[in-house]
Amino acid sequence: MTQFPQTLRAGATALALVMGLALPAAAGEVIAAVAANFTEPAKEIGALFTEKTGHTVTYAFGPSGQFYTQITQGAPFEVFLSADASRPKKAVEEGYAVPGSDFTYAVGKLVLWSADPARVDDKGAVLKTDLEHVAIADPKSAPYGAAAIEVMQKLGVYETLEPKLVTGKSISQAYEFAATGNAPVGFVAYSQVIGKEGGSSWMVPQDLYKPIKQDAVLLKTGAEDAAAKAYLDFLKTPEALEIIRKYGYVTE
Repeated sequence: MTQFPQTLRAGATALALVMGLALPAAAGEVIAAVAANFTEPAKEIGALFTEKTGHTVTYAFGPSGQFYTQITQGAPFEVFLSADASRPKKAVEEGYAVPGSDFTYAVGKLVLWSADPARVDDKGAVLKTDLEHVAIADPKSAPYGAAAIEVMQKLGVYETLEPKLVTGKSISQAYEFAATGNAPVGFVAYSQVIGKEGGSSWMVPQDLYKPIKQDAVLLKTGAEDAAAKAYLDFLKTPEALEIIRKYGYVTE
């Protein structure tokens, strides 16, 4: 069985002290496993959560599939923000999460993006050209990668592009491949490129892939933790929803 360090919680408290945050006596700490595509909004929401409640949050960012495996192996996460709806539901069904606690916190959008301002047009025609590489996230562990495969299949280009795929372990790594030029184009989350200057992109039409519903769930390890419950409640507040929409997600 994989062993996980127990220093995450202490690290959260230390960070709060270093930043000079005044924590009330009843302040708690929550450890959250968060899908890589939600990194920036999660950081912003976490800061506001601490400001509003005094509770601190320690994040781990990465692919949802990898996190689920770690959860089944005893990782100390208390809440799980997945990039899909299936893994939180599976966590409930398999006894790792609290029944009735799962909900959709965001619906993601997929884009084809290039660091080259002239590379991608508004119809994605570049996928039918002689590309050297196309970056995607691992479809087995990252829902955005699975969505990218679905898009290429529906467009009839998957067989041609499959040998040219450069697969990142997460959507963050897929973005890095495209951003550094290791791949001329890449399928990434809209939240990763919204507001960025430069580059070119194609917003993939929703009818080319299943909606990327991203669900959150309270894990059994956090069932009695008031801070963990408060964090999930905070995700539903108008302030948090405003941040989520700012990064290009749809909220239900």
